Amino acid sequence: MSRIFALVSCVSEKRAAPSPARYLYTSDWFVKAARYASQITDEWYILSAKYGLVHPDQVLEPYNATLKTMGKSARQAWAERIFASLKPRLSPGDTVIFLAGQAYREFLLAQVARLGCKVEIPMEGLRIGEQMQWLNQHLKGG
Repeated sequence: MSRIFALVSCVSEKRAAPSPARYLYTSDWFVKAARYASQITDEWYILSAKYGLVHPDQVLEPYNATLKTMGKSARQAWAERIFASLKPRLSPGDTVIFLAGQAYREFLLAQVARLGCKVEIPMEGLRIGEQMQWLNQHLKGG
């Protein structure tokens, strides 16, 4: 039976103390994207610039890292690490929904698709305000 996964990118706004990943990131965008992911998927993970593929319950230390400042080879290496963690969880026919910007998905999309998974990027091309509007419209229960 196919399953649905979501990958949510990390954000710069974080709590000051170690926290489960789902609570470490505090921006309104992340809170809503994480809530949406939990509502529509069988499993969801966070794409952390520092820690890689992170389960929402994994406790993380606060950090200051972003893919946006990394060079291409560093982003490729990061994506290889993510894919190595993700691959054992996926099966052909699964759907992987990216709630993440271009830098976080650029080297992952083709690899996930080659496994026979369907890839969705529901907010592709939307600016941050439009993404917030999209999330508000798609969240269940207000």
